[in-house]
Formats: sequence, structure tokens, C-alpha cells
Amino acid sequence: MKYLLTLLLVFSSITDPVTKIAKSNRLKKEAKVALNEGNLESAVSSYIQLLDSMEVVDDVARLNLANAAYLLSYGGDNIGLMSDISSGKKQVQDSAALSQISDDLQYFNIADTNYRTLKDSDEPTVASSAFNQMGIISYKLSEQSPDERESFIQSSLSHFKGSLKKNPENEAARYNYELLKKLIRQQEEEEKQDQDQDKQDEQKKDEENKDQEKKDQEKKDQQDQEKKDQEKQENQDQEKKDEQNKDQQKQDDQPQEEDPMQKIKDKLKEMNISPEKAQMILEAMKNNEVQYVQQNKRKASKRKRSDKPDW
Repeated sequence: MKYLLTLLLVFSSITDPVTKIAKSNRLKKEAKVALNEGNLESAVSSYIQLLDSMEVVDDVARLNLANAAYLLSYGGDNIGLMSDISSGKKQVQDSAALSQISDDLQYFNIADTNYRTLKDSDEPTVASSAFNQMGIISYKLSEQSPDERESFIQSSLSHFKGSLKKNPENEAARYNYELLKKLIRQQEEEEKQDQDQDKQDEQKKDEENKDQEKKDQEKKDQQDQEKKDQEKQENQDQEKKDEQNKDQQKQDDQPQEEDPMQKIKDKLKEMNISPEKAQMILEAMKNNEVQYVQQNKRKASKRKRSDKPDW
């Protein structure tokens, strides 16, 4: 009976609303102090015990849980650091790919799950903050996943827009939304400039190729012309040479006139006259020929008398 009474007292203390409220208030206080002191793991543990174990419904406490888990998963010291990240002025500590921080992956899952839950909160400021944080997470994921960058960027922009719909006075979300749109425009302009530059480079390359092709063609034409001129000159030289050969052959084919003295020498040789005697005969013939020529010259030089007849 005493044992049964003890069990009843313990059970009643757990289910007693007053006891539950006291315990939840204590956990809230412990979690809040731990969060303010930067003891994030302790804060996460207290908030999980409050919200999941005790099933306390408190959207503000759940937002604090998500924020503490976010800081643990990304190692940052300020949730609203997107402006510094995007401008390159500051890098959030340990912003490596999630696969490299497997020890903290559980905290990322806690943050992501609770932010998604809070987007439907009845408290506009809480829902707006959850949307804003989801936008920041999507932006960080775009930096870690180049292949899916465009998808994460659009998701981030949509979350910031959703945050402003929930609470138009959320200046952090407005700043992030305007900044991200500016970054998108800058990226589009840079891509356009790169495309224009690529186009200009391609056109320049095409022009250079055309110029080179033109030079190559001109060089080829010049070489072809020089070759033609050379072949023409060679043909002309060959024709001239062939003509000379023909003339020479023609001359060689014509019978040569025989020397009269040689004929006499040959005749004397046939008559078996000795060379000495033949030479004497030839000399005599030459002398007679010379005398005959001289006599004809003297006869032609005498002047005829006009008073005498020609006969």
C-alpha cells in the first residue's frame, strides 16, 4: 500500500500542470541563459527537452532552438551575416561543404526541420524570421553546390520574399532580398559581358583567320604565278634550243662544196705523182692564175681613143 502510494505521488507530480509549468519555465530559463552565454549545445539540449519531451508549444522557443542549431552547424557568430558574406568582407567560420562537417550535420537537420515548421507559425514575426533564415541557408547551399547554384539562389530569393510577406517590417529580410536581387543582376551583367567578350574574341579570331587565309592565298597565287612564269621561260628556252638544233641539223645535212685545190690534189694522188712534184705543179698553177689576173687588170686600165673605131 505504501509502495502504491509512492507511485501515485510520483505520477501525479509528473502530470501535475503546476509541476509541468514550473519545469518548462525552468528549462526555458536554462536554455535562454545558455543561448546568451554562447553555450549552444546546452541550449539545444534544453530546448529539445522542453519542446519534444515535454511537448510544450512555444514558437519563440522553437525559433531559438533552430537558431542555436544553425549556429552550431555553420559555426557562425551572427545569423544575419549574409551582407558580409556576399560582399567578401567576412567569411563565416567553417562554411565548408556539409559533407565535411558530419559531426555537426545533426544540428543542421535540427535547424532546417524547425525553420520549416515555423514558416507556418501563427506569429508573423516568428514565421518571417524562419523564412529569412531559410533564405540564408539556401544562399549558403548555393555557394557549396555550384551545379545547383541557380536553383538554390531562386529558392533563397523566394524565402526572403516570403519573409517580407509575413512581416513587411523585417528589415533584415528586406536587406537580404534587395541584396540578393542586386547580386543576381550583377551576375547576369557579368555573364552578358563575358558572352559579349567571347563573341568579340571569336569575331576577332575569325577576322584574323580570314586575314591569314587571304595572305596565304595571295602567297599561293604569287607562287603559282612565279611557277607559271618559270615554266613559260623554260618552254621558250627549250623552243629556242630546239630551233637552234634544227638549224644545226639542217646545216649538217646540206652537202658541202668541195675545195678545187683539194680536188686537184686528189687527182694528182690518183695519178701517182709524188707530193713534191704535185706541189710544184700546184705552185705553177697558182703563178699562172696570178699572172692571168694581173694581165686582165692592165688591159682594162688602157683608155680607148675616140678617133679610132672599136674594131
